[in-house]
Amino acid sequence: MKQRTEENTPRDKIIVRTSLVGIGANVFLAAFKTLVGLASHSIAIVLDAVNNLSDAGSSLITILSAKLAGKQPDRKHPWGYGRVEYLSAMVISLIVLYAGITSLTESIRAILHPETPSYTWLALLIILVGVAVKALLGRYVKSVGQKVRSESLVNSGQDAALDAIISASTLVAALIYLSFGVSLEAWLGAVISILIIKSGIEMLRSTLSEILGERVEAQTAREVRDTLMAFPEIHGVYDMIFHDYGPDRLNCSAHIEVDDTMTAAQIDRLQRAATSKLYAERGIILTALSVYSVNTKDPEAIALREEVYRMAMAHEHVLQVHGFYYSPEEKRLQFDVIVDFDVEDRTGLFEQVIAEVKEKYPDMEVSCTLDTDFADNYETE
Repeated sequence: MKQRTEENTPRDKIIVRTSLVGIGANVFLAAFKTLVGLASHSIAIVLDAVNNLSDAGSSLITILSAKLAGKQPDRKHPWGYGRVEYLSAMVISLIVLYAGITSLTESIRAILHPETPSYTWLALLIILVGVAVKALLGRYVKSVGQKVRSESLVNSGQDAALDAIISASTLVAALIYLSFGVSLEAWLGAVISILIIKSGIEMLRSTLSEILGERVEAQTAREVRDTLMAFPEIHGVYDMIFHDYGPDRLNCSAHIEVDDTMTAAQIDRLQRAATSKLYAERGIILTALSVYSVNTKDPEAIALREEVYRMAMAHEHVLQVHGFYYSPEEKRLQFDVIVDFDVEDRTGLFEQVIAEVKEKYPDMEVSCTLDTDFADNYETE
């Protein structure tokens, strides 16, 4: 099933169309800047032209990755090829980084062996046009990338915006030379190179973070919780775990609290209805829905639940307590606790909570699980 935008256009087609615009603009700019740079002996303009070519190559990689990411799942990759887009964004980051290192080398060589630049007003006009084109291109590509959640397009847009600033700096250096006879070409080339390297490192860091797996946005977690909580049979939603298989390709599992009087048939119907509703409303696949049984008939269990929640939540770094169940036959209390990642000793705090509950109820077996803070979903009882 193809992903579509609000305009009902397939997402991969939007990415390809935007990338083609970027290729055309960058090839045009690279050709003119190369001619101008060679004619005026300007290392900065020539390096800027090379950077335009690398941008065109980045757009081509984005097109190829969008096509591959749109492939249907198969036996070897049952979750599809969506993560290819993250890999392509990483490749683009490496290209930008390589371009920056190469241009820095050339700039240092030019500093050691300087050449006198020769500018014309035509050259300055072309640089000015380049600034305008790259600024508009960067804004357009980045906005589309954010809209369709394409990290590759966002990276390309950021790079184009940086190019506009760099080209503007080149124009300023040319005006300084024409006005005062001071050549800043080689030094400007070094500054340009450092900015490109910095941009490449930042892009690479962001992309690697996505490949490693980032926390889902709090808004997404709340939307999933609200969708599931719309069912009156569900009293709480916890332990939501998200798996990202590419932009807008989320899978999710969760625990829900339901009455201990529900039958297997009723739970099965609830699970199927929840899965359909979540996919229809949010486009998220619910891969698993585990169940916590909630005491509904035993007043003692209800009182115990409230007291255990109060004791645990009295600790500053306890984010949530859930999954409580009391078995009077076995005299067993069971519940889960989420402890903040920011606390220095999560296990120590968890064990302290258990110890306090055991001290309060010495004649009961206490079974408690330390849960992981996978998503921002801390609505408490």
